Amino acid sequence: MKSLRTIGKVLVRNSPTLLTGLSVAGLLSTAVLAVRATPKALDIIGEEQCERVNKNRKLPFNSLTKKEIIKLTWKCYVPAALIGAATIACIIGANSINLKRHAALAGAYSLTAATLKEYQAKVVETLGEKKSHEIKEEIHKDKLRKTPVTANDVIVVGQGDALCFDVMSGRYFKSDYEKIRKAQNDLNRDLLSEMWISLNNVYDELGLPPIKMGEELGWAVNHSDIEFELSSQIADNGQPCLVIDYSVAPRADYQQL
Repeated sequence: MKSLRTIGKVLVRNSPTLLTGLSVAGLLSTAVLAVRATPKALDIIGEEQCERVNKNRKLPFNSLTKKEIIKLTWKCYVPAALIGAATIACIIGANSINLKRHAALAGAYSLTAATLKEYQAKVVETLGEKKSHEIKEEIHKDKLRKTPVTANDVIVVGQGDALCFDVMSGRYFKSDYEKIRKAQNDLNRDLLSEMWISLNNVYDELGLPPIKMGEELGWAVNHSDIEFELSSQIADNGQPCLVIDYSVAPRADYQQL
């Protein structure tokens, strides 16, 4: 009984993948069944035409109407139609499950983000601005220690010579303070006109290549502005490094205004 429950959980967890696989198999099966049914349908049509001509020599050989052809041959395509309908159901089911899961994840993310924002506000209220800033500085130092510059490539974007580190993507690049602040201003101007900005839009403004999750996360105009938190740290190679963090983290549901 326990093993059956385990199998059931695995099936539910992987249902979109399973339904997608069934959809692919269904499409192939529908095509194969339709191809196999065609010769049989042609034989039925040919026999009916021959029978009609034998009864009435004046009739042309192709005297069957489209309606008559469908009436004669529709049964040949029933298996293909049934598999096709099941395939459509699998496609719709997989899409429906994915939409529900994405909505649930977005809701959970929003709740987590709200909780984190409340926690940060309480930290500032309890410890004060100075202590809160010191904690963030320590977090940035930990980020640099966990992602040493000596073990990573530095992206040269042609916008400055200062070593910078993006906390969200864990990438080092060369830029400078003024250009980063200008990028922030330009992004917030675009946010007002475009209504939302993706994380990849931010990276594009900074001169960095996009990342896989860059289109899944972003900011909406009714949620918050884009505000960089910059702190000066020392990288593991002894070089000064400008750490870029975000006062408000990008959200997964940023396009749902």
